[in-house]
Amino acid sequence: MTSATGVAKIGILCWEKGQVPRGLMQLETLVGNSTNPASYDYPVHFVPVHGANVHTILENPDPAVLRTMIADARTMAAQGVKAITTSCGFNAIFQQELAEAVGVPVFTSSLLLVPLVQQIHGPKSEICVLTANTQALRPEHLSSVGISRTEGLHIIGLEQCSEWNRIFAQPDAEVDLAVIEQEILGTVLRALETYPGIRAFVLECTDLPPYAAMIRRRSGLPVFDFISMINLLHSSL
Repeated sequence: MTSATGVAKIGILCWEKGQVPRGLMQLETLVGNSTNPASYDYPVHFVPVHGANVHTILENPDPAVLRTMIADARTMAAQGVKAITTSCGFNAIFQQELAEAVGVPVFTSSLLLVPLVQQIHGPKSEICVLTANTQALRPEHLSSVGISRTEGLHIIGLEQCSEWNRIFAQPDAEVDLAVIEQEILGTVLRALETYPGIRAFVLECTDLPPYAAMIRRRSGLPVFDFISMINLLHSSL
């Protein structure tokens, strides 16, 4: 929990070691990824959560894993961590339970930024959420983080991108990161073509912040992501 720069103020609940697809481990090498320590200008404390993986978080949110997350979060808080987040945006579905159970601020997902982005761009603004998988992002995820207005909220997923999808379809296989970058860019450009009124992007997936600068540059629009969120919370502590 400590580093040369002091005690970590923020703890990050991560997927269990050995349960992370190889492609996601490749993405973790990129600065900006939520589980890369180099993504932060301050120390953070990573805690792998027993049982947390693609199946129990993204596909079928598991109450047993939530209970483990609560226990781990309470332990971190008792050790002096001032705020707690997670390494997967789909933990948004657990936002209310975690925040209620832990005595420090909890911010599970960059989806928490969506109401803010909607407000600062106007009541009728169009916002694009870029997600790892559209089908897995359910209404319960949105309501759990306070998203009540879905008019003009365009949720665009990467599950149709063949190389990106290999991360989940072939979890033991390596992926081509250069191809994934082009798939992400292509998805963004198609979103803008389909919805030319988009005013900003919110990146749900914690593996996408390494591409935020590219999206800003090519779209000319503001991009909010996990790193935006965690930097904001860290500055408040």
